[in-house]
Amino acid sequence: MSLLGRIRRPADLHSLTGPELEVLAKELRDYLVDSVSKTGGHLGPNLGVVELTLAIHRVFESPRDRVVFDTGHQSYVHKLLTGRQDFADLRKRGGLSGYPSRAESEHDIVENSHASTALSWADGIARAHEISGQKDRHVVAVIGDGALTGGMAWEALNNITEAQDRRLVIVVNDNGRSYAPTIGGFAHHLDALRTARGYEKVLGWGKRALQRSGPPGRMTYDALHGFKKGVKDVIAPQGMFEDLGMKYIGPVDGHDLAAMEFALRRAKAFGSPVIVHAITEKGRGYTPAMEDVADRFHAVGVIHPETGLPVAPSRFGWTSVFAEEIVEIARKRSDVVAVTAAMLAPVGLAPLAEELPERVIDVGIAEQHALTSAAGMAFAGLHPVVALYATFLNRAYDQLLMDVALHRAGVTIVLDRAGITGDDGASHNGMWDLALLRTVPRLRLAAPRDEETMRTELREAVDVDDAPTVVRYPKGALPEALPAIGHEGTVDVLARTAGDGGARVLLVGVGAMAHTAVAAAAALGAQGIGSTVVDPRWVLPVSEDLLDLAAKHDLVVVVEDGLGTGGIGSAVRDALAQAGHAVPVQTHGLPHEFLDHAARPQIVEQYHLQAQDVARQAAGAVAALTSDAEQPLGQPAERDTRP
Repeated sequence: MSLLGRIRRPADLHSLTGPELEVLAKELRDYLVDSVSKTGGHLGPNLGVVELTLAIHRVFESPRDRVVFDTGHQSYVHKLLTGRQDFADLRKRGGLSGYPSRAESEHDIVENSHASTALSWADGIARAHEISGQKDRHVVAVIGDGALTGGMAWEALNNITEAQDRRLVIVVNDNGRSYAPTIGGFAHHLDALRTARGYEKVLGWGKRALQRSGPPGRMTYDALHGFKKGVKDVIAPQGMFEDLGMKYIGPVDGHDLAAMEFALRRAKAFGSPVIVHAITEKGRGYTPAMEDVADRFHAVGVIHPETGLPVAPSRFGWTSVFAEEIVEIARKRSDVVAVTAAMLAPVGLAPLAEELPERVIDVGIAEQHALTSAAGMAFAGLHPVVALYATFLNRAYDQLLMDVALHRAGVTIVLDRAGITGDDGASHNGMWDLALLRTVPRLRLAAPRDEETMRTELREAVDVDDAPTVVRYPKGALPEALPAIGHEGTVDVLARTAGDGGARVLLVGVGAMAHTAVAAAAALGAQGIGSTVVDPRWVLPVSEDLLDLAAKHDLVVVVEDGLGTGGIGSAVRDALAQAGHAVPVQTHGLPHEFLDHAARPQIVEQYHLQAQDVARQAAGAVAALTSDAEQPLGQPAERDTRP
């Protein structure tokens, strides 16, 4: 049996010798490459934390000691060391989550895929331990240098530094990258620490200690416990950390098992908050990832493990369309600037940054700052385009509401991966944006249905200079073009089907669900039910043209990939009622709950968002409306009021 196969819980690591741990580290990397290449997932980050995670689980006693990862996509090694060694269905329905999950293991604390939160979690857990008298329990927060660019991390540090009796260890996993090279003043500070004279001294600790601990084959990590040479050089607070009043250990070679374990044992012994600064390399041990300069291996699809190349080339996607179009816009308009929150390449801004680097601003993992800074830029005469994953806009709602919208700032927000993303799980589904953004006064939101409408609506959005505009689109490949067959004012008409009694149903397809609405109309037509299919293009606010069209129908059906309650369907219903149009509205969207990880088609099927589901429910509503024989649709039925 392999060494990895013998590990069922962290305590199993304690009996391993130094050489055995080195073998285990290689087995872990081999397993990650082999398994993730078949399923897709976050490969690069996990290859970089193998020794770091091994050291944490040898020094601390999970689950009694709590280990919190920020972000959770670097927890694959942790999963393997805590008894979860079947990655065959990683990120698939019924398989392991790509993030920590309390449903999977008592060793998991936070389903943490939104960065910069781990220190607040750790502070809260450590406070609870202190208040309840559990002073022999430790909390370990593993946070990347990229996550430390987020303001919430510094809010937590501000409170942690006051807690000198709390057993809290902060491990800074410093690989100089998040999705891309980490930027900002804190990144420069870490650079200075990495290049300090004492760093080389720390890098050699583990190897020298092992050399002195016995003959080859008998070396153990226990020999490190008494090794104190040079300790004062590395536990002295340095620079910024000294100003914060934090004890600091490092920098430590995060791939030197002996050095990492020694540093963590020293940190554990302090009995108060300590920062352990570990230098790691993203993609460590896997040549394609180590040679990559574009962070393609941060998260991968199915790849050939030998080369790292995709098994199936990616189809031209939504993000690529944005990437092309924003470059064209910026070439023609010198006032347009782009803002990203540490995700330059994933949101499609890399081409613009290459051509016009002075017009692209990376603020780090700081969505709140991104929005308010954009409001400031708009006030000073620029038009910022803030590109985010839809799920991360949740973090900057207040700034959008009070800094952008209240001040009528001309800011365009482009939301990638809106709607159902699926395999990344509950925290990454961009399903909240429509309901959230509906509450923002004066905000205009476009949901393109194909490449042409994407390009057109982005240009229209950037032309608005007195209110926030949003363009949202899903993850993945582009659908087939869906041209309009006509127009009703600003509304695109996509299809009309004749029925026995004329047009009865108005199907409103929101963005990516427009194709579903067209297919549902065809199914209704086969049943003799006439319909009109439209794409409002700009779904917020609800247009007068859409209301006028709805008033000519007997039933309105709205299909969206956001929340079914509080989203666009609800907005249409409310607008119709306010305008005095007594037209029933049927909404098809996602439930008001967190969704388990699964593929998008599985989620669409599970929550009855397929065309046949929409058609079946619409047909049922039509049948209910016509239940009184010969009663004209849209007219109130006469009721028998006799006793």
